Amino acid sequence: MKTLPDLLFNKSRSGKTGYSFDSDPLPGTSPALSAELMREDIQDFPSLSEVEIVRHYTNLSHLNHSVDTGFYPLGSCTMKYNPKVNETIASMPSFSNAHPYTPHHLVKGNIEVMRELQEWLCAITGMKAFSLAPAAGAHGELTGMMLIRQCLTERGDPRRIVLIPDSAHGTNPASAHFAGYDVREIPSGPDGVLEVDTLKEHLDKDVAALMLTNPNTLGIFERNICEISSALHENGSMLYMDGANMNALMGIVRPGDLGVDVLHLNLHKTFSTPHGGGGPGSGPVGVADDLIPFLPSPVIPRQEGASPRYTIPEGIGRVKNFYGNFLVMIRALAYLMSLGRDNLRNASEDAVLNANYIRCGLTGVLDLPYKSRTLHEVIFSDEGLSVSTLDVAKRLLDYGIHPFTIYFPLIVHGAMMIEPTETESLETLDHFISTMKKIINEAETDPEKVRQAPHDTPRRRLDEVRAARKPVLRWQPREQE
Repeated sequence: MKTLPDLLFNKSRSGKTGYSFDSDPLPGTSPALSAELMREDIQDFPSLSEVEIVRHYTNLSHLNHSVDTGFYPLGSCTMKYNPKVNETIASMPSFSNAHPYTPHHLVKGNIEVMRELQEWLCAITGMKAFSLAPAAGAHGELTGMMLIRQCLTERGDPRRIVLIPDSAHGTNPASAHFAGYDVREIPSGPDGVLEVDTLKEHLDKDVAALMLTNPNTLGIFERNICEISSALHENGSMLYMDGANMNALMGIVRPGDLGVDVLHLNLHKTFSTPHGGGGPGSGPVGVADDLIPFLPSPVIPRQEGASPRYTIPEGIGRVKNFYGNFLVMIRALAYLMSLGRDNLRNASEDAVLNANYIRCGLTGVLDLPYKSRTLHEVIFSDEGLSVSTLDVAKRLLDYGIHPFTIYFPLIVHGAMMIEPTETESLETLDHFISTMKKIINEAETDPEKVRQAPHDTPRRRLDEVRAARKPVLRWQPREQE
């Protein structure tokens, strides 16, 4: 069992120091630091040696769960292993030290990297152009909806309603709302996909777009997407596709060929960047021909050697400082070039195979609310269990496995959303399946043990509502609390 390191404040001893810059040098030499650069004592600051500080934070880091240390089957978030060669390339000084204000003629290689990445993304998705500026997935959604609004406004028909299926990603309604639209939820069918007739019931001349997550949050491919796009276009509406789950599609299906008008991708999910803890991210937005004039600035032209354009007369303006999260783009391009076209398809097929292997292994152990074929992730429910989904997730921590996504999507009661990704081995999947079976058996024979989990972690179960609403982010001495 891992234990929490003692607080630095409790380890502190008067007179200890973490540096050795002598202010009294040998004759004829200068001090390492002049007196005016030396900071005075900081009130309540702990006094420790350098080695104590290093060991403290190293031990803290060992308490973190990561893809590098264990299985992380977080559904929808796609926590895959990220090859270290991508990190090495992104750390090259010519990339990591480049300032966004550097004149274009001094960073032609960096601009070419962005242009090349756009070409890859266009080839994979079938979209006609991309903006790399958005900082992450929800930011990409917002940018996409702003593009649709600008395009329809220029046509003299701005409209005010965006339709969103109940199986969409949770950020879709917020993104549409922030773009100035009223949101209308529409139900998915009994097999987990949006039916064309249901869509048509909600279509009118005030509908600007449909935001369709595909595959949706049930892990199911929206098989009616071609008919859906046709119905939308006949109504003068547009089809926005949430492409965060391209792990199941890259190298197999191109959304642009299905009639998608706007698409965002999560480079930090599908295309290799560590993103636990909220970042870094990148959410490029791809568009069909009609929306190219409205792309945010700067635009990286697709012509080789062309400089970025900052003046886009009809564009939506800037959505991010400079070019976006450049080092995430570096990692994504390294990932794409190292795999190549054939292996991109293999990665998607492996992701789908792994998810379905878990589905088969746990069918009959857990309730499977939707029987349609799933792709990159599978969703079970807590139906028939004597413990809650939260209890199962907490018990997984005792076995060294990070919990899957819980209670999402909302249309599944007690949802367990499991995505193994393509990077996990057969042995890891078998271990996960056997562990889940142990926990479900424990829930039947000793349910209180599962309800009180975790038992072997440094912290036991927290008050999650209080932790979310009143987090303690700063240590203070007892007398100041």
